[in-house]
Amino acid sequence: MQTQLAPEYQNTPDGIAAEAILRKCVHCGFCTATCPTYQLLGDELDGPRGRIYLMKQVLEGQEPTRKTQLHLDRCTTCRNCESTCPSGVDYGHLLDIGRKLVDAKVERPLLEKTVRWALKEGIPSPLFGPAMALGQLVRPLLPASLKGKVPAKQASGTYPTRLHARKVLMLAGCAQPAMGPNINSATARVLDAVGIQTVVAPKAGCCGAVKFHLNDQDGGKDEMRANIDAWWPYVQDGVEAIVMNASGCGVTVKEYGHLLHDDPAYAAKAQRISALTQDLSELLPEIVQALQSTRPDLVRQISATAPTLAFHPPCSLQHGQKLKGGVEQHLGALGFAIRTATNESHLCCGSAGTFSVLQPKMAYELRDRKLGHLGELGSEVIVSANIGCITHLQSGTTTPVKHWAEVLDAALAPTA
Repeated sequence: MQTQLAPEYQNTPDGIAAEAILRKCVHCGFCTATCPTYQLLGDELDGPRGRIYLMKQVLEGQEPTRKTQLHLDRCTTCRNCESTCPSGVDYGHLLDIGRKLVDAKVERPLLEKTVRWALKEGIPSPLFGPAMALGQLVRPLLPASLKGKVPAKQASGTYPTRLHARKVLMLAGCAQPAMGPNINSATARVLDAVGIQTVVAPKAGCCGAVKFHLNDQDGGKDEMRANIDAWWPYVQDGVEAIVMNASGCGVTVKEYGHLLHDDPAYAAKAQRISALTQDLSELLPEIVQALQSTRPDLVRQISATAPTLAFHPPCSLQHGQKLKGGVEQHLGALGFAIRTATNESHLCCGSAGTFSVLQPKMAYELRDRKLGHLGELGSEVIVSANIGCITHLQSGTTTPVKHWAEVLDAALAPTA
């Protein structure tokens, strides 16, 4: 796609990066077929190709409007289009640039600005946990629209106390400790079972995704730098990896090297952090091998007693991190009966970070569509790999929705 940048964007970092991405696009439209918002709305401008044209027009000097902003806002940033694209168009990074340029020129209504500010400041805040606890206390009294955003209170579980020579860092996250605290402790227990100690850096906080994707890119980068500072002493001490059990955080931390590439003080460190970062599922082959050698009875036990599982692969896992099929394969090797939906397993569930708050109508339509396909599997438990997906799906079903690490942890627990 040929592009003539407007003078204000020529020779700027955003203009140069955007032009390089745009030149890869060949207008084929394959991306449209796998775009969740196009599936719902049927509008070319609510699909990747249409949004690319809108961003191209802005970069070439056309004044954006509220309509331009709306079409970009409606994107879930699922990056399914990147998995589909035969030309390797880096749509996710182009969208970050496009939203930044449009928001600089298009004023949002006061209510919209207030909600977005509350999300980007509230979710990463230390006050998020107490606020969620209060919401859980009065949850029975909440209207349905709010109740779905406040999961039932969950026991946090105990962290293992054994020390191991092998150590990995784990990002506790900002929302997960309040909304699904057992996920982190279950992760630590699973790793402990195979001789790996989980370490949480006290000063590490939000991965930066919430602010960055709500167009507070400077604020998001500040959180990224703070995490790098918190982790760096452990990296220097030889920690093996930085393990992510929320795939939305994982895809962001894996991109620290890209997002901070022009920061002379942090570029090299960011590259190192990204290289060390692994989704928990990337450790599964080793976990499975270790368990099979130390607990030869485990496969038979799991096959006989574990619930049947329907797996929803988050977009941030299968499209953002390009990790597909691993959870199903390796849990299956341990004896779990686990399947993905036979229809539209590649499509977004509608959670998509803050999308479910900012675009609730589409979010719930996507959720119900996803739950319909998962329900066809007749499984006892739905499992996923991202706290946002887990909470969003659970709001629409009575079937338990858990992180796969929780189910594995339960299978490893000693029986009375």
